Amino acid sequence: MPANLISKKDMKDLAEQAAGRSESKGDPRVKEVTERLLYRLMQVIDECDVSMDEFWAAVGFIAKTARNNEFGLMVPGLALEHFLDLRLDEAERRAGIDGGTMRTIEGPLYVAGAPLSKGEARMDDGTDPGEIFFISGRVTGEGGTPIPGAIVDIWHANSKGGYSFIDGEQAPFNLRRRIETDAQGRYLARTIVPNGYGCPPQSATREILTLLGRHAERPAHVHYFISAPGYRQLTTQFNFTGDKYLHTDFAFGTRDELIVTLERVNDPEEIRKAGLNRPFARATFDVVLVQDKAGAPATNVQREHVIAG
Repeated sequence: MPANLISKKDMKDLAEQAAGRSESKGDPRVKEVTERLLYRLMQVIDECDVSMDEFWAAVGFIAKTARNNEFGLMVPGLALEHFLDLRLDEAERRAGIDGGTMRTIEGPLYVAGAPLSKGEARMDDGTDPGEIFFISGRVTGEGGTPIPGAIVDIWHANSKGGYSFIDGEQAPFNLRRRIETDAQGRYLARTIVPNGYGCPPQSATREILTLLGRHAERPAHVHYFISAPGYRQLTTQFNFTGDKYLHTDFAFGTRDELIVTLERVNDPEEIRKAGLNRPFARATFDVVLVQDKAGAPATNVQREHVIAG
């Protein structure tokens, strides 16, 4: 069947009708977005000469993604979550906000309600044989002024790449903590070095990435939400130098400004001072928050999360 069988005018008219543009009832914003989506989809179908079989295979693929509750994985895998971050970066610049620690994707695996501690916390429950890891840092404003009482919400995978509440193997809130910064804006987390993870073998996300000739692996990373009154909430993460997938993260989460060096500590005196009897790792991740500004786009995103149960 040849391409370009339908005129643009006919496609636009059909999209407008399907979106209820001539109807007085309904939500105007939903109508606007629906019309544009339908029109562009019709254009792609016509221009690429998408067959009936291909179209219904795509519908089945979307249904599979929904059955697997995979849209939170699919969206970053197709660069859409990173695209949203890029748009927010530019929107902030146009609003006169330019500075602070770089944002990056939240990902699909956040769980609200992690235990809250003051100043420092141990994140692991001691059952994972992974490498002991200390993360330290300060939360400050753009001028370097410490922000006491900031909430540093941290979560990451275990040494096998699994997340509590997701893999069914870990205790609730393992490797998930909220830490309130001290009077100098400092926080300290004792945890274990995380591993990266890949999409499940039978997942829709891995299926589409394979068809695109891409891998479905993430480098090791540590996620953050950081918030404080009067400041813009920051969603970010850090990655580690030398990771195999550092610059090919399937979720497009790596940003050069957010890569840290993992220091391996073998000195007996340093081990003793840390209260340990074996080598450990440590890294520093300082965070700079930007003061909120009237009229600036929101950074506290409302989205569905895994429910702690």
